[in-house]
Amino acid sequence: MNARMRQAIVTAGVMLLGAGATARAEAWTIMEAKVPVPFVVNGQTFPAGKYMVERESSSVLLIRGEKKNHNAAFIPAVPEAGREPAGYKPTLVLKQHDGQYRLTSVWESPSEGWDVTGR
Repeated sequence: MNARMRQAIVTAGVMLLGAGATARAEAWTIMEAKVPVPFVVNGQTFPAGKYMVERESSSVLLIRGEKKNHNAAFIPAVPEAGREPAGYKPTLVLKQHDGQYRLTSVWESPSEGWDVTGR
């Protein structure tokens, strides 16, 4: 299986459980996602599982595990313009690098996303 096909499988495998911009204190919920593979953010390995992604500011996202998964990280990110890879669904984009999947971008809508700068 080539790298492009693996990336497509992982992108397609991130099943979204819900989405929307729900206000909670100062953060905005971008999505709730089920990630099928372990992945790396800011050098920290996160296990496969359910995650909530929130926008803390225009350049910081928060990813945190749900239920018994207590992993969490603030993610430095820059706004990304362009086309979201999964069409009209909020998406986490994971790319394989050196045998590990890394979170590379987060897309809230077809035209609004963030490029993860701390990979």
